[in-house]
Amino acid sequence: MKRTNLTSLTLLVALSLCLSANAQTSTNYTAKKGKLSETELQRWSHLDLAKDSIPGMSVDKAYAELLKGKKSVKVIVGIVDSGVDIDHEDLKAVIWTNKKEIAGNGIDDDKNGYIDDIHGWNFLGNSGKETLEMTRIIKKVDDGSATYKSALAAYEDKYSKALKDKQQVDFLMAADKSIQVNLNKEVYTVEDLNGIVTTDPDLTKNKMVMTRVLTNAGPDFRIQLKEYKDYVDGQINYNLNKEFDGRKVVGDNPEDIKNTKYGNNTVYGPDKEEALHGTHVAGIIAQVRGNNIGGDGIANNVEIMAIRAVPDGDEYDKDIALAIRYAVDNGAKVINGSFGKSYSPHKQWVYDAIKYAEKKDVLFVHAAGNDGNNIDLDSNANFPNDSDDNKKEFAANVLTVGALNTVYGEGVVAEFSNYGTFNVDVYAPGTEIYATVPNNKFKYEQGTSMASPNAAGVAALIRSYYPKLSAKQVKQIIMDSGTPLPAMVVLGENPNPNQEPVAVLSAQSSKSAKMVNAYNALLMAEKISKK
Repeated sequence: MKRTNLTSLTLLVALSLCLSANAQTSTNYTAKKGKLSETELQRWSHLDLAKDSIPGMSVDKAYAELLKGKKSVKVIVGIVDSGVDIDHEDLKAVIWTNKKEIAGNGIDDDKNGYIDDIHGWNFLGNSGKETLEMTRIIKKVDDGSATYKSALAAYEDKYSKALKDKQQVDFLMAADKSIQVNLNKEVYTVEDLNGIVTTDPDLTKNKMVMTRVLTNAGPDFRIQLKEYKDYVDGQINYNLNKEFDGRKVVGDNPEDIKNTKYGNNTVYGPDKEEALHGTHVAGIIAQVRGNNIGGDGIANNVEIMAIRAVPDGDEYDKDIALAIRYAVDNGAKVINGSFGKSYSPHKQWVYDAIKYAEKKDVLFVHAAGNDGNNIDLDSNANFPNDSDDNKKEFAANVLTVGALNTVYGEGVVAEFSNYGTFNVDVYAPGTEIYATVPNNKFKYEQGTSMASPNAAGVAALIRSYYPKLSAKQVKQIIMDSGTPLPAMVVLGENPNPNQEPVAVLSAQSSKSAKMVNAYNALLMAEKISKK
C-alpha cells in the first residue's frame, strides 16, 4: 500500500504538526528562523545545512564544487510503484527505453516474457484498487495462527477508525456547506467567518471548525478535504472491504509465483492520475535539472524504468518479487521501493528477489513507513525488509530510509516516520517535497515515500560518477558519510499534545543516526574508489 506517502489530508486531520520548531539544536548548526520562502521550499532537499540552515542533502553544493566537468555514466533506476507518467514534460527525456524490444509489434522480441515492454511493465494490468493484506488474511479460513489473530485485531481496529474518519469527513463537508449557505458564497475567508453573528449552536460550531480549517489548511482546504474523503472512501470501499477482489481484473493467480504471464505495457495504468505517487517519486530522482520547469531531480544522468506493481491498497508479494527481478534483469543499478505493509504471507518470494538483486549488484532503497513506530518490534513490522529475525541481515544491498522535516533541531525527524536502530538505516528529506505529478503538473507531497527517492537519487549519483563501486559499498557510503542528527531527537507522534514531546538520544533513531548528504557521500566515494 502507498501508506509511505502522506498527502495534505494529514494536515487537515491534525491541523498542525506538533513538532517544536524551536527545539534545541546542535552546537554545530543553527536552524533557519522563520518560514521558508517558496524558492527554498521547492528545493530544500538540495540545500546545505551549514550554508542555508536547512537540513537538506547538499546536492547543489555537490554539483557546484565536485561534479563540474566530471564524467559520468548512465544509471538506470527502477521505480517499483503505482506507475509513472512517462509523457510528463519534465520526465519524458529521462525515461528508459528497452532497445531490445520493437514497439507495437505484439512480439516478445527480447524473449523476457513481457510483450512490448518498451518503458517497463505494468504488473497490475488495469487494476488500481486493492484490499489490504490484513483484509486478505482474514477472508481466509481461521487457522488459529498468531498471524490470523493479529490480522483480525488490526483489521477491526483499522475498520473502526475508518468509520470514525468517515464521520469526521462527512461533518467537515456538512460544516463547509452550512457556511456557504449562510454567507451565500462558495469561496469565503476567515474574515467572512468572523463576520458571522449567530445564536444557532450548530452554526456557531461550524463557524469555529471552519475557522480552524481555513487558518491551518489555507484557501485550498477543499482540495485537501477531497483527498481526505477519497482516502476514507477508498479504505471502506476497497482496502477494508472483505467482498472486494481487485485481482480479478489482473487475471493471474497471486498465490503462484511461477504464473508470470500477466499485466501489460501501459506503465501508468488505466488512468494517469492513479500514477501520481510513482510519478512524484520518479521526479524526485530524475526530473531534468536546470530546465526552468518545475523542480530539479537529484541525479543528472539517469533513466527511469517504470514498473507498476503498487495499487491503492497493499501490494502483492508476487508482484513485488517479479518487479524487482524485472528491474534487475533489464539493467537497473538502483531500485526505489516507496511502499510497505504490515503483513507479508509470501515474504520469502521477495527475500529471494532481494538476494537476486544483491547477486547482480543492484541496490534496493526502501521507505521505512509512516506509522511513527519502532519497526524493530515484530508487532510493527514493515515489509519488505532485509532481515527475517531482526538480528541479522540476509542481504547487504537494502537501504531503509526514514523522513526528515525542514527544520533542524530535536524535531528534525518527521513525526510520522518509522524508526529503529536495526531496521532503519538513515534519514532523508521527506516533508513538503516538490516534484512531478501526472499531466505536466507539480505538487508538494510528504512521507517516507519521498525520503526514499531522495536517498535513491544520491545512490544513483554515486553509481553514475563512481560506477566501479558496488551496491554494498554505496549503501555503506551513504550511511557513513551522512550528517549526524542532533544529539537528541523526537521520534514518533507526541502521545500528549498538551506537553512538550520527549526527546531521546539520536542513536535510538536508526543504525547510522545520520542524514543523507550527497556532498559528503561523493567525497567518500572518491576516496574509496582510489583505493
